[in-house]
This record gives sequence, C-alpha cells and structure tokens, in this order.
Amino acid sequence: MKRYERSFKVKAVKLSCKCRKGELASFARKLGIPPGYLYSWRKDFETYGSGSFCGIGHPKLTPEQTVISNLEKKIKDSKIALEILKRGTKYVSQGKAMTKQFIENNKSEFSIAKMVAVLEVSETTYYRRKKQEITDTESRVILIKQEITKVYHEFKRRYGCTKITKELQNRGFKIKNSSVKKYMRILGLRRKIKRKFIATTDSRHNHYVVPNILNREFTASQPGKVWVSDITYIQTIKGFAYLTVVIDLFDRKIVGWNLSFKMSTQETTLPAWQMAVNNRKINNELIFHSDRGVQYANRIFTDVLDSYSCVRRSMSRKGNHNDNAVCESFFTSFKGELLAGNKLLTRKQMKGEVHQYIENWYNKKRRHSFLDYKTIEEFNNMILEDEL
Repeated sequence: MKRYERSFKVKAVKLSCKCRKGELASFARKLGIPPGYLYSWRKDFETYGSGSFCGIGHPKLTPEQTVISNLEKKIKDSKIALEILKRGTKYVSQGKAMTKQFIENNKSEFSIAKMVAVLEVSETTYYRRKKQEITDTESRVILIKQEITKVYHEFKRRYGCTKITKELQNRGFKIKNSSVKKYMRILGLRRKIKRKFIATTDSRHNHYVVPNILNREFTASQPGKVWVSDITYIQTIKGFAYLTVVIDLFDRKIVGWNLSFKMSTQETTLPAWQMAVNNRKINNELIFHSDRGVQYANRIFTDVLDSYSCVRRSMSRKGNHNDNAVCESFFTSFKGELLAGNKLLTRKQMKGEVHQYIENWYNKKRRHSFLDYKTIEEFNNMILEDEL
C-alpha cells in the first residue's frame, strides 16, 4: 500500500474543498489517488483539523484535545524542571565539579539536555568537563565538604564553624575556621539556634543561706576543688521534669546529676550530690556553690554538706544569676542543643535523652571553648601527660 505524506494529504483536502460534489472522484484521479482515500481524508480533517494524519502510534486529537494535551505536557515539563531545581540547586552552588557529579548521578532519571538547561549549565562545557579528570584541589574541596557535612550531622547540628574546625583538625585536616565558615555557608549548614529560657529559683524563704565566697572565680586548679550546682525545669508531655546538675569547674565535667518529677530535696539536690561524691573524690577543701533555692538552703541538704568537714558552702547573691554563670551557660547549651525545636517527649523518653546528652555527649564528645575546644577526656589526658 502506497503511503502519502501528511503535507500532501492536507493540501489535497484543502484543494478538494473548491470542487463541487460530483467532481471529487475525478479530482482524486487527477491527483493519482483512489477517490475513497480522499473521502476518508476529508472526513478526518473535518473532525480533527490540524490533529489529522498524525501517523501510526500517535492518537488523533481534536483542536480542543490538542490544546489540553499541550498544556499537560507543559505541566509535566514544569514538574520535572522543579524537581531538578530542588535536587540540584545546592550542587550548583558548590561549583562545577559538584554540578557535574549531580548530572552524572541523575541521568538515569532525567535527560542530560533537560538538566543542563534547567541548571543553566553549558552542555558543551559539561561534556568537555566529563572528559577531564578532577584536579587535586577540587578533590580536596569535595572531601572537605563531605567531612564538614558528616561532622555537622554526627554532632546533631549542635556545632558551629569553630567547633567543627577543631574537630576536623583533631581528625588530621589542615583547615582554617574561615574556610569551614565559607563551606558551611555554601552547603547551607547552620547550627541549631539556642533560645533563652526562664530560670526558676525559689529564694523566698528563711533557711540557711551563706555568703558568695566563690565570688565569680569560675576556675579551679584541681578536680574536686570547686563544684557549682543548679536546677532547671524541662517540659514533657505530662508536666515538668526538673534537672539538677553538679559541675566541677576544673574540667567542666558534670560529676553529678538527677532528673526528677518533683521539686523536693530528696529528689533533686540530694541524689545529684550523692552521684557527685561517688564519681569524683573531694579534694582537701571543696567549695560547693549554688543559688539560694530552697532545695539548697533547707536543713536537710545543709546537714548533708556540713557532715563533710572539708566542704565550704557558697551561694549566689539574691536575684543575681551571673554569680552562677557556669550552670546558667550549661542549661542554655542543654536546652538549645537538646530541646529547642523538638517535639515534647514522655517522661521515660526524656530520661533517656538527658542521660544520652550528659553521659555520652557533654561529658565525652562535646568540645568546650573553656578547654580550648578539647573534649573533657582530651583535656584530662593532656593534664596527666604534663604531670608525668
């Protein structure tokens, strides 16, 4: 069967419109086609217009259907472009090498032509770069970015550029803080924002208060010489929990802590103190500093401290939170790094999270600016080496 081009069919139909009814058969024979073909073509053209004669495998569409089909194609194309932008924009911002890598990784899902068009990358440049090997500098930058991202997520978005720099240097990378800051900005990595929280200290009592002998001297020459303590509240799904901590000013380690759901002395300061004396030996003379909260100033807790002849009590001045700044700083970090932006937890979940934060993060892995960005363990090992 002879095949006819679409353009020939359209021209034949249009010319036939000038013929009278009885002249169609003779007109068809003049064109060298069977009259039945012309009748069929005219019928198709009348129904589908410009959508006629699409060829095998292509559906015949009316003009209205053609408009709808074109719009659907545009919508589909826009969705593909949006998806490419969502996935690829961050790679484009990281440079040509990372953009090429993104295109390579996604060419099974999107066409290369589509990706280079959407990401505004020269297709010629892409293929030329594909033939070239990545330079040593580019490889190092890619490695550094990957390692920064790894550290950032490893420490649960708690570290800013300074601590990430120290962590990378500790792992053997030679890199400056300014470089880490630049790459974090490029990668869109930001430290979790800390929020300010209200302190809750009830000092409206006539219990056993003492002067502030610590006097904001927040350093200690040896472990077990100066401990500071405080209590803060934590909201859970069912009411508040209360976290009591005891911090040694020598290395900033939390030597004692307790999470309770009542504010009595037996459930706050006493168990935290007991853990502290079990975990760390008291030196010849220990200063124990706290605020004037009733849990520290009542007879029960005072008698316990007085039973240790080497312990001297110290308390912040009334309403002056800066007198216990180390504890305040810890609670700010604790709430900013663990609680801010997270959903409320059950009491059981909160106990697990607090234990994980203090014992496995703060006391072991966290880098402290006071310790020259060393972990507590690194700091104490350095002290031991110096003494040997």
